[in-house]
Amino acid sequence: MSQLADAVRAGDRTVGSWISIGHPAVAEMSAELGFDFVVIDAEHTAMSLETVESLARAVDAASGDTEPLVRVADDDPARLKRVLDTGVSGVIVPMVETADQALTIADATRYPPDGIRGVAGARASRYGLDLSEYFERANDERLVVVQIESSTGVENVADIATVAGIDALFVGPADLSASLGRFGDTDSLDTEISSVLAAGHEADVPVGTIALESEDVERWADAGFDFQVVGIDADYLLSGATNAKERYEDAIR
Repeated sequence: MSQLADAVRAGDRTVGSWISIGHPAVAEMSAELGFDFVVIDAEHTAMSLETVESLARAVDAASGDTEPLVRVADDDPARLKRVLDTGVSGVIVPMVETADQALTIADATRYPPDGIRGVAGARASRYGLDLSEYFERANDERLVVVQIESSTGVENVADIATVAGIDALFVGPADLSASLGRFGDTDSLDTEISSVLAAGHEADVPVGTIALESEDVERWADAGFDFQVVGIDADYLLSGATNAKERYEDAIR
């Protein structure tokens, strides 16, 4: 049973970590740290669906209540269906720009009569052993988050936020700054971020983002974001290794 969807929808302050390294040990270690969720990135990595499923198993095997989400490559209904069948708690869909697109995503991630998701025995339903019970609860338990990361998405965010079946919005600072012609200048996004936060909160839809730098964690909390991803596994590795190497170099000077 998923607790994450209820927590996010209720506006509870949840925190996650981003998984870009497709090894189960990385996902399992992240889950052991007590994050509310991890995001398995299947958009900007070479991960296959089999790898996604293996990482989901690793998260589930860890102690604690961490739940796996998957950032899919796009809004393709078949892709969304297959990812949810792996048993993850939900999906994050990139580059959502219109209410019609959001409605297509909502339909693709819900079983009839609320949507068009196809029914089959898979890991999510214990390979069909619990299919009837899973069918009854899946629409309420799956978490669907759409990313607002373009100027068009910001323009239409008020309509996107009101689409039934969309549980949360997620600001992608890097792509949003690139869309506005200001790549990397996240300090210049205050107007756009305020628009997304206002639209989400007006519709009673929580809004999250990712802190790409440690100092962004407090900044985004102060801005009013409801949940955050507070770093990326590859960045943790790079920063830790860099710091260790620099300490050695300083020690032998």
